[in-house]
Amino acid sequence: MKYYLIAGEASGDLHGSNLMKGLKKVDTEAEFRFWGGDLMQQQSGSLVKHYKETAIMGFLEVVLNLRKINNSLKTCKKDILEYNPDVLILIDYPGFNLRIAEFAQSKGIKVYYYISPKIWAWKESRIKKIKAFVDRMFVIFPFEVEYFKKHNYPVDYAGNPLLDAVQEKINEEGSFDEFIHHNKLKDKPIIAILAGSRKQEIDKNLGVMLEIINQYKNYQFVIAAAPSIEPYYYQKFVQNNKVDVVFNQTYDVLKHAEAALVTSGTATLETALFSVPQVVCYRAGNVSYFIAKQFVKTQYISLVNIVMNAEVVKELIQFDMNADKLETELNKLLYDNVYRQEMLDNYEKLRKELGGTGASERVAKLLYNYLQKDVNLS
Repeated sequence: MKYYLIAGEASGDLHGSNLMKGLKKVDTEAEFRFWGGDLMQQQSGSLVKHYKETAIMGFLEVVLNLRKINNSLKTCKKDILEYNPDVLILIDYPGFNLRIAEFAQSKGIKVYYYISPKIWAWKESRIKKIKAFVDRMFVIFPFEVEYFKKHNYPVDYAGNPLLDAVQEKINEEGSFDEFIHHNKLKDKPIIAILAGSRKQEIDKNLGVMLEIINQYKNYQFVIAAAPSIEPYYYQKFVQNNKVDVVFNQTYDVLKHAEAALVTSGTATLETALFSVPQVVCYRAGNVSYFIAKQFVKTQYISLVNIVMNAEVVKELIQFDMNADKLETELNKLLYDNVYRQEMLDNYEKLRKELGGTGASERVAKLLYNYLQKDVNLS
């Protein structure tokens, strides 16, 4: 089968690569063409455009980049027609992907969606486009099954693929001493900083995170750099701060961290699965924040809290994201053993809620079986 995949950010690249790995096991003749990143490229196939060229977030930022987005849409549509895949697999990234879904559907191309748009959080009206243009949906959170059921749209849930990726890293050999020696770090406990995967996020969040580092002489702060960001970009933040930046080793940083400061997104869930107590820190542009505040329907912004429907981790959002509150919360993670243990206990409940490992292979098998039926019916 010929597969065309579109992922627009780092988390989509991770999930896309694991799906491709699973598809190669069930379909020995699988051919891939995709928009994604380095991880997907490692699985074989042809990379059309890297997600670092397309990652745009925020209402104002989207408006300012409309010409760039429209050019990408034209390029993508033309490339899909030339490749003529058996199926188009869309991975999250709804602003772009739902427009591509409408186009592909009009051309008679099967459209599958993996990693649902978070319409349960905002833009619920997108359910109309999903029902009209998406043939099958594969979700990664158990509560999404009931959510879509209420909209009379059946979806498939086969577990969360992050469990596979995290467990693989946990099982790898490699001590703390080896990690700090390899990266020329100090022999001190690590506080991880995950400041986002886009420049807009880093600009708004990293500077505030670094304001508190001098209060923790017995620890070292290590920034896990986003794979899509050029190394030089971090220099303006770290040149006057006693902090190290580690590249392409986010999971290694988390594996050896005592605590973490994390922006919202997939990183909050990854941090929890590594059993690292965390503070969720998030600032956006004021215009984007106030617009989003009018539309976001969820009580929480971190996936950990959304999945558990409770405040498992503290969220410091926008004006609450300041040095004083950040220091207060980090102190609780490091020095309040009861608070720390309660968070770790809740992480165990989170793992059970998400199910066991093997999700990527299960969804690949499910997708391939559906595709064989759908192709034969068309």
